[in-house]
Amino acid sequence: MLTPAVSEDLSQLVRLQAAGLADGCRAASAGRGLFGLDAEALAACMVAAGEPAWRGRQLAEALYRQRVAELNEITTLPKSLRTRLTAEGWQVGRPAITQVFQSVDGTERYLVECPGGDGLTVETGVPGDRSIVAGVVETVWMPEGDEGETGDGSDAETLQTLGAPSFPRSLAERVGNHEPQSESGQEETVSAGDLGERRSRATLCLSSQVGCAVNCQFCFTAKLGLQRNLSTGEIAGQVVAVFSRHAVEVGRDRVNLVFMGMGEPFLNYDNFMGAVRLLVREVGLSPQRMTVSTSGIVPGIERFAAEPPEFRPKLAISLNAPNDQIRNEIMPINRKWPIESVMDAVRRVKLRPRERITFEYVLLGGVTDRPKDAAEVARLIRRTGLSAKVNLIAWNPGPGIEYATPQPEAVEAFRKTLIDAGIPAYLRKPRGRDIYAACGQLKRTVEG
Repeated sequence: MLTPAVSEDLSQLVRLQAAGLADGCRAASAGRGLFGLDAEALAACMVAAGEPAWRGRQLAEALYRQRVAELNEITTLPKSLRTRLTAEGWQVGRPAITQVFQSVDGTERYLVECPGGDGLTVETGVPGDRSIVAGVVETVWMPEGDEGETGDGSDAETLQTLGAPSFPRSLAERVGNHEPQSESGQEETVSAGDLGERRSRATLCLSSQVGCAVNCQFCFTAKLGLQRNLSTGEIAGQVVAVFSRHAVEVGRDRVNLVFMGMGEPFLNYDNFMGAVRLLVREVGLSPQRMTVSTSGIVPGIERFAAEPPEFRPKLAISLNAPNDQIRNEIMPINRKWPIESVMDAVRRVKLRPRERITFEYVLLGGVTDRPKDAAEVARLIRRTGLSAKVNLIAWNPGPGIEYATPQPEAVEAFRKTLIDAGIPAYLRKPRGRDIYAACGQLKRTVEG
C-alpha cells in the first residue's frame, strides 16, 4: 500500500510553484535569511532596502563563492550597511553541520541543521533506534567517490563501454554483517590539510526532503516518512557547507554531486531545480557533475526532460526490480507509475553526447539477485532502446528491515549476465556502512 503521504492525487505528488524576484525577496525577509537567493533576487532585496542593485552581486559572491557564513564577515559591504541589516534581523541563514561521523573508509556523514528545522526529538519505534534528531537532514562526503558516475558520460576519456570493477574484497568480508557498528557519536574534525590529495576527487550525496514519502521497503529512510520539503537554500546549502569544511576549490577539485540522499527530488521538484540553478549560476558548478535519482515520478521526469541542458543534471532511475510484480512489492510507487510508463517518460530526455541514463539496481539477497532476475533486467534495458548503464548496489542493512545482503558471487554473476548481454554494468562501492552512511541507510541516526 502507498503511504498516506503518497496518494493517488497528483497534486500532492508534484507541486508546480513559481516565484518572482519580489516574491523571493519577501520570502527571505519573512525569515530574514539571504542564503538561497540568487544574485538577481539579492539585488531586488538591496534595492528594497534603499541600496544600489549591484550590492546583490557582492552578496552573492560572498555567500556562494567566498562561503561566508556570518553577515558581519561580508567585508565587501560597508560596515554601516552590515550593522543596519543585522539590526533589522537579516542573517546569512545557511545550513550548518552540527555533527560529523567518520567511517573507517574515510567517508563522512553529517547531520545538517536546516533553518526551517524545529530541533525536536522523534521516537519512531524502530528497533535499534536510540536518538533520532528532527530538524536536520543528512549529507554524505565520499573521498574518491563510490564509482557511481563511472560510464555515465561524466568523463569521456575514462568512459568504458563494458565491464566494471570486481566485487570489492572489503564488501565480501563484511557481506554477512547485518548490524553495522556506529561510531561513538562524538564529532570528529578532519582538517582539509589532513585530507591531502583525497580532496581532488570526491562525491557528495545530498538530501532534498526531511524523510521520504515513497516508502521503498528496503530503505531505512522510509521509516521516517515525509516530514517536509527542503527549500532551495537548504538543498544548495549542504553543498556550500561541506565545500567550506573541505576547502574545495571549484574549478580545480573534481567533486560529483548526487541527489540521492534523504527524500525523492522529483516530489520537491521546484526547490530541487532551484538549488541546481543556484549551484550552477552562483557557485560555478557544472550540471554534468550532478546526477539526480528518482524512484520513477513520471510527471517529474517529464518536466525534467524539458529543462535546458545548461541546467540539467544527469538522470538516474531507481529500478531495483526486474518486473512490475516484484517492484510493486518493494517499491509501492510502482503501482501508480509502472515500469513501462517510467521508461516512456525517460525516452523524452534528450541526452548529451556520450551521456547515458543510469539505472540503479539494489540487489536484495534471494529477491532481486537471482540469475533469472539478471536475464530479465537485461531484456528490459535492451528493449528500452536507451543509451543506458546499470549501477548495481549490494543492499546495505538497517535495523528493522528484513532483507538480506546478497552473496558476492551472486553480485558478480548478475553483473556478468548484463555485460554478456551488451549492457554496461558497474558495482557501486559501499561507503560508510559502519556509520549508517551507505545507500539506503540515512535516517539521522545519532547512535547506532
